[in-house]
Amino acid sequence: MAELDDELPEEDELYEHHRIVVDKGQGLLRIDRFLMDRLQNATRTKIQAAIDAESVRVNDKPTKASYKIKPLDVITVSLAHPPRDTDVKPENIPLNIVFEDDELLVLNKPAGMVVHPAHGNWDGTLVNALVYHFQNLPTSRNGEIRPGLVHRIDKDTSGLMVIAKTEFAMTHLARQFFEHSIERTYNALTWGIPEPADGTITGFIGRSVKDRKVQVIYDDESKGKWAISHYKTLEALRYVALVQCNLETGRTHQIRAHFKHIGHPLFNDAMYGGDRILRGNPVGSYKAFVENAFKLLPRQALHAKSLGFTHPRTKEWLQFDSALPDDFQAALTKWRKFVGE
Repeated sequence: MAELDDELPEEDELYEHHRIVVDKGQGLLRIDRFLMDRLQNATRTKIQAAIDAESVRVNDKPTKASYKIKPLDVITVSLAHPPRDTDVKPENIPLNIVFEDDELLVLNKPAGMVVHPAHGNWDGTLVNALVYHFQNLPTSRNGEIRPGLVHRIDKDTSGLMVIAKTEFAMTHLARQFFEHSIERTYNALTWGIPEPADGTITGFIGRSVKDRKVQVIYDDESKGKWAISHYKTLEALRYVALVQCNLETGRTHQIRAHFKHIGHPLFNDAMYGGDRILRGNPVGSYKAFVENAFKLLPRQALHAKSLGFTHPRTKEWLQFDSALPDDFQAALTKWRKFVGE
């Protein structure tokens, strides 16, 4: 079955981003009333939550609901997309929660779990579990299929995610993602050792014209969205490398597509060509060794290891770290032992 979770939009597209230049002839009017008239499906509650979270700005400065707009004001808004008409079935699926308070929770998603329902994956998803364990998550009204989601990671990528429990937290965290102020660190196992060992990969990421499931890097901004990945080689293991990746942007398959672009696909990433032997002579005992490593780690070698962001209410910086999951650690240990022999 196709992994349709891989076809979902990047995290910025979970939100609507508006830029409105007020008409020259506009009379004085409270900004909350103005936005209710201008934005489809925007309730007073949702607009107030966005204002409280500083996700409504006038001339690039946070505003209050009582502010009266003036001609030529530039208003920018980030709002969660409106509800959809798809029911989500609550399912008692255990969650590995590493932090929780009244506003949000941080969890460690296992590899193999789809983040939210889509065609072919209507149950067993993270959203099904969230709906079971938590009541009244933001955007869950009217059967919204993305309750609490601020971002996502691919089905076969493991690691840390933050989930919003309130409309205020949802809007505040959405703005942090949109402004790229959230810090995310991934660990990846790449085929070959990147050159230089530490660097930055950039380019416009867009869907391949040959395969719509795959993202490729373009030089033309009309074909994709700008993406920036910083990387550092943590460990060179002759044929593979353990790499740390820090994202400035959050595009679909960003790390996977970027490393494919520079000639170092992720180990066992079938979609991007990493599920075959790309370094070393694919014969004999080495071939058997790699095939056994594939069995130990039957997915792309990618783990969302750390996550840092500003708490919406307290404004405190929160930082979380997670250990490599067992399958990733087993393959890494096998490679270390192999090159050390």
